[in-house]
Amino acid sequence: MTAKDRIFCALDVSNLHTALALTSILKPEVGAFKIGLELFLSEGPLAVRKLQEVGADRVFLDLKLHDIPNTVAGAVRAAAQLGVWCLTLHTTGGSAMVRAARDAADKYENSGRKRPFLLGVTVLTSLSQQMLQQELQVRLSLKDQTVHLAKLALENGCDGVVASPLEIRCIREAIPDPNFLIITPGVRPEGSAAGDQARTLTPGEAVREGANYLVIGRPITASADPIAAARSIIAEIQNMEYL
Repeated sequence: MTAKDRIFCALDVSNLHTALALTSILKPEVGAFKIGLELFLSEGPLAVRKLQEVGADRVFLDLKLHDIPNTVAGAVRAAAQLGVWCLTLHTTGGSAMVRAARDAADKYENSGRKRPFLLGVTVLTSLSQQMLQQELQVRLSLKDQTVHLAKLALENGCDGVVASPLEIRCIREAIPDPNFLIITPGVRPEGSAAGDQARTLTPGEAVREGANYLVIGRPITASADPIAAARSIIAEIQNMEYL
């Protein structure tokens, strides 16, 4: 895997015109493009198809599915038909929901088509220890809760998880399977504002900790020169890989 392949560019924009413009200039610089709730709710499934038409070979559909098992299974089938490369669901939906998602994906693949990778969202990077315990009444530590949910994801068919960079190492220690993917948002290049992310590392640090892929949005897309911003991140990752 090259340093470029590790970068998932988050298209956290509200309209297809901006998303397509960014995709067109960044497709040689990043490994995949992420469509989140804002763009998907603004433009619908058309956003996926149009990105594919302008050369986005890998589309990461980040809708964080969280509903009853039957509803999530249907959503996975619909996403698979769009040809997305990977798809997120909340592991807090429970084992039955996660298993229903994997069963739906497998049935799609058994029909002769490639299924999307399923990624279980563990603990949002915007949550702090205090919020987890006081607001959500989760008594485990952030790390213990993340590991618990990562194990639930693995045991019920997820190909990997989405987790804060600060929890990468504890997941790797608990789940040594090298094929289990860790995708991390909350990645901020040196000098970038944290924004609404509570738990962050730099791209190089996240790779050193064991992340397979990095979700990076505003540091690239809001830059005055998105191509230069992406290349700077690639250089940082390459430098870290050679250490």
